[in-house]
Amino acid sequence: MNVLIVLGHPRPDSLCGGLARAYEDGAHEAGVDVRTLELARLEFEQDVLTECPTEQHLEEDLVEARADIRWADHLVFVYPNWWGTMPALLKGFFDRVFTPGFAFSSYEDGEGAGHEELLRGRTAELLVTMDMPAWVYRWIYREPGTNAIKRSTLGYAGVRTTRVTPFGPVEESTLDEREGWLAEARELGRSLADGPESRLARRKRQLLTSLKALRLQFYPMAWVAYTVGVLAAVGSSDVLTAPLYWLGFGFVFFLEAATVLSNEYVDYETDRENTFAGPFTGGSRVLVDGELSFRALRTGAVVALALAGTFGLGVLAIGAGSPVVMASVMAALAVLAIGYTVPPLQLSYRTLGELDVATTHSLGVMLCGYVFVGGSLTDPVPWLLSAPLLLGTLPSIILAGVPDYEADVAAGKRTIAVRFGVDRAATLAGAAALLAAVIATSWQLLGVVPDAYGPVIYLSAVHALGIVWLLHTRLDPEEAPTRIDGLMVAALSYVLWFGVVPLVGLL
Repeated sequence: MNVLIVLGHPRPDSLCGGLARAYEDGAHEAGVDVRTLELARLEFEQDVLTECPTEQHLEEDLVEARADIRWADHLVFVYPNWWGTMPALLKGFFDRVFTPGFAFSSYEDGEGAGHEELLRGRTAELLVTMDMPAWVYRWIYREPGTNAIKRSTLGYAGVRTTRVTPFGPVEESTLDEREGWLAEARELGRSLADGPESRLARRKRQLLTSLKALRLQFYPMAWVAYTVGVLAAVGSSDVLTAPLYWLGFGFVFFLEAATVLSNEYVDYETDRENTFAGPFTGGSRVLVDGELSFRALRTGAVVALALAGTFGLGVLAIGAGSPVVMASVMAALAVLAIGYTVPPLQLSYRTLGELDVATTHSLGVMLCGYVFVGGSLTDPVPWLLSAPLLLGTLPSIILAGVPDYEADVAAGKRTIAVRFGVDRAATLAGAAALLAAVIATSWQLLGVVPDAYGPVIYLSAVHALGIVWLLHTRLDPEEAPTRIDGLMVAALSYVLWFGVVPLVGLL
């Protein structure tokens, strides 16, 4: 591992200088390659004097500093906290060195604007001296200087900060305390033998990355539809504490996980090309950002599918329905879910992906819940309940293809937006929203599914009209692809009318 220590104190013989040297000694003991950059000894203009920082002549010392940063795998910044933030020397260094073309590149297109992180793959840590207790700086002042470096500077360039170590209060410290700090800095350097972060931090990051890959924000609606199916079959909430209910949900949950992870794996090319990825589109980005390997993701998908099969066997063992029917429903759901992106079906590449997702997340999981507890596949109730939910899910799935449009075209993915154009996709999304409201309100007026809907369902028509209005006023087909987060929120929340309302009504 290559480690670059950047001393940001204007006096190299300061306590910060001692901490940097102690860290360097520990790093050498850890067996890593170390270089030290003392900013006070560099000759460069700290201020940006030109209109654009890239137009200003880059001094030779800064050229070499950039080379050192490119060489480094791990950056260590040692500096004092003055007036809540870094010294002018370190700030000037960032202003002059972390410029467009070296640390990041920017783009603007339509409504969207973003940047590419050019220093991604590196880690960093901060050693900060201060004249206040660390807890005061963190909890009362909210760490303005640390956040500026960690998030706004290093984070913007793609450098992940693994740890921040404060030392202080300095002014009233004793010789023994300062010697203890030097020993701590040396131990921090020595810890690089196990990597740039502690084992606990590494495990925590791995856990958070795994949760990010699972995209848990999409699971609640599958749970709602499954539970509606269970309640519609038995008519009592007592079943929600039964082992059968949780075995069935385990099957649904892990099948969803296998689907999400396999989608991430197969859709790598389109996700990589997607410059308009957001919280609802473009995947979790764990592969694109290098947070997980292809092997890890593939293994996760296989394990999730195996767990889904295990829970499915449990359902077959104690389920109240016909084993043949239960197995058939589970198999059909699994084929449709995994076949969304996985060959040979690859339904999302054949303009059937949107219908597939809407079907699996409405009728598919609702039928599972219904037949697991003894309901008949020929009963009309789950089919009637799932109709508005299926249609209500379609707008968000169709609109998710708008930000992904160019990336999907490049990857050969034939979504509805790609095949028919963004304007026609928007028309289909609006029509599906209106039809969902019409059917749900009709079921309430006619009493087709007793207790499932109340008068509140009439408000879904207002929401549907709101989506149509947003499609007309906020979505310009000529500006696509672009981020449409507000429209996506409106479309995703629309699903609640046809999932949560019947769930509450049947409880």
